[in-house]
Amino acid sequence: MEFDSDEHAYDCYNEYAAAIGFSVRKEYANKNRVHGYVTSRKLTCYKEGYRGKDKRDPTVQKHRKETRTGCLAHVIVSRQSNGRFRITSFEEKHNHHLVPPSLVHLLPSQRKIKMAQAYEIDLLDDLGIRPKASFDYAARQAGGQSFLGYTKRDHKNYLRDKRTDSLKHGVARSLVNYFEKRTLEDPAFRFSLQLDDEGLITNIFWADGKMIRDFKIYGDIVSFDTTYRTNKEYRPLALFVGLNNHREMVIFGAALLYEESAESFEWLFNAFFRIMSAEKPKTFITDQDPAISFAVSLVMPQTYHRLCVWHLEKNAFKHLNHVFRAHASFPGDFSKLLYHYEYEEDFLFAWQEMLEKYDLGDNSWLKNTFAIREKCSMTYGRNTFSAGMRSTQLSESFNGFLRGYLKSDLDIVQFFKHFQRSVDDKRANENKSNFDMTQRISILKVKFPLLVHAREVYTPTIFDMFQNEWERSLLVYIKSSSDEGELCTYNVSTHGSVKEHVVTVKRTLTEVSCSCKLFEFMGILCRHALKILDLLNVKDMIPEHYILKRWTKDATNLNKIDVSLVAKETDPKVEVTARYRHLCQTFVQISSEASESIEGYELVANHANEIISKLKDVKKRKESQKSVPGNVIQNEPNETVFVDNTNVTKVTGLKRKQPTRRSNTRPKSFMEKAKRKNQTSFSKSPQRSDQQVDYVQEIHFPRPDASMTMELAEESFPPRCSSQLSQGSAHGSLTQLLRVSCAIKTEQSARSVVLRQFGST
Repeated sequence: MEFDSDEHAYDCYNEYAAAIGFSVRKEYANKNRVHGYVTSRKLTCYKEGYRGKDKRDPTVQKHRKETRTGCLAHVIVSRQSNGRFRITSFEEKHNHHLVPPSLVHLLPSQRKIKMAQAYEIDLLDDLGIRPKASFDYAARQAGGQSFLGYTKRDHKNYLRDKRTDSLKHGVARSLVNYFEKRTLEDPAFRFSLQLDDEGLITNIFWADGKMIRDFKIYGDIVSFDTTYRTNKEYRPLALFVGLNNHREMVIFGAALLYEESAESFEWLFNAFFRIMSAEKPKTFITDQDPAISFAVSLVMPQTYHRLCVWHLEKNAFKHLNHVFRAHASFPGDFSKLLYHYEYEEDFLFAWQEMLEKYDLGDNSWLKNTFAIREKCSMTYGRNTFSAGMRSTQLSESFNGFLRGYLKSDLDIVQFFKHFQRSVDDKRANENKSNFDMTQRISILKVKFPLLVHAREVYTPTIFDMFQNEWERSLLVYIKSSSDEGELCTYNVSTHGSVKEHVVTVKRTLTEVSCSCKLFEFMGILCRHALKILDLLNVKDMIPEHYILKRWTKDATNLNKIDVSLVAKETDPKVEVTARYRHLCQTFVQISSEASESIEGYELVANHANEIISKLKDVKKRKESQKSVPGNVIQNEPNETVFVDNTNVTKVTGLKRKQPTRRSNTRPKSFMEKAKRKNQTSFSKSPQRSDQQVDYVQEIHFPRPDASMTMELAEESFPPRCSSQLSQGSAHGSLTQLLRVSCAIKTEQSARSVVLRQFGST
């Protein structure tokens, strides 16, 4: 029997081994000294020979089980003059039990992850599917684990080796390679790296083409926030987000920072606007961080920097907790200062009244808050467009959304892949909203010409808000008016409300301005302005200067953007996986049909053998044509985009950040820590003080009186823990006390309770 190559001989012998029930190992290969090709090869049973002695054996506590038995079964193939291989030696007999057919798939030589399977594992891993779930999916797709061709351990080892290989050039080089690949896939992709004096990467910013285009359309309002525990490098993730024309979140860019210092934020903001190449936003919303505030003042001096109202209310409860508890009216008064007043005079008067009413004139936190009142009170914030945003809740919600994709144990390459998954999912929601906008029509509450026009121009979400304002305008009435030539002023109010608003009108220009500032702040006309426009006989169309482009259906110019996109080449891995999945579904259906009858089974089995034979011929022809390597992406130096004019050769590594979070392991109680500490001390030093020995012994001895135990529990434990103790008897009171103390959050308080109990006994 002849073979095309030594590898062909191995494949045939391995098939024979699978049918018999043993595994194959390559023993040796002789090569031509001049040309280097294989002249002969010996293939043996994997139980051939014996395990050699290891000098570490005396120190090993648990040895691995022996697998070799000195089996002599083998085959030797030699190269002939025609270049083909022929069997020159064959030993059939084995000195061990052979494996039954049901367990053949566990033999080492029969376990191999094929290319199509590897591609599918990669795709499932990139989707964030856990190894166990992806293995179970592949096994079910193949008809069972015995037909899969590899084990769960092989699956995990493949992923481990893949991740190790992705970082073989170092974290920094892998990061740059990822960015270079993204740049080739998306020519509009941009990134920026900041290096320290040693060439180590400190801060990283990136944005793809879609983010840059979104910022040019919706970049008038930006929310900025940071989040933690998203990657293995302990770096905070900073996000720039905004609102699209559906009032849904869009991402403008992201960054991994080394530290949250004013210098880092200043570099980040400069890099962000340099990459966006657009105007600065009208409003920039952040939390109350001094470093961010300082950087904003340097980079965006003309931008209205708004502080998150939610964080401000949280800080108020923290610093004025005694006032909140003592006065039930204080939360309402403080909330009015943030949201209610339209005029600065009213705000200042109410602020002073609050200080006097609650005797807070000397409170330092309120003094500092008053100094930044223009950044946090709606009295000042109404004058600047903010798309209706008062807080960083948009960023906070996305941070929560990211926790479903990002984990603290992800390496840098995994982090970027899974972050992109989260971005893609958010964009899928935007596509769904665009689809609904074109295929579904909003319902008119009243068939009024102005509402019909609003439905034509606005997105469904914005139209619903506009229609609600128009509906409420029916309840608005005019209390008084004054005519001063070109300007006309109306004092209006709503039925059921005592609050008045002032609407000023320029008659010739059909311009209205309301004291509630809803249009200036939100971008849609308020009910008061709509009432006056109706009075001015504006009933058919919304004046053009009151329609913001960002809220309209054609805000994105989708057709133009799609034409400008660069066509991407299809991923060969995706093609292979798609073919594999399609064939699996087809053959599962064929197997189901054929197994119902003997004739069908024989028909499919005969054709299957024929197909396998032809596939081997296809594989041989493909291997013989492999004179040129496959497609490999070559990253040229000039294809790397460094916004800071930093050459890729200057990058020496990623600057390591010390962990600031707690360990993921279960927190130990002080009893466990004390026991471990004493055990360690005993093993290191036999001489210990009597006090230390007595302390360890006392933990196990006395059983205190039940009444004493309950007294301590009521004094130091939460009501829930005390009720648990009360259910026990005096016999088990100490055991319950220790068990509940381990559940208390403050370890020192639990320790003091138990030690006091020991001292009293």
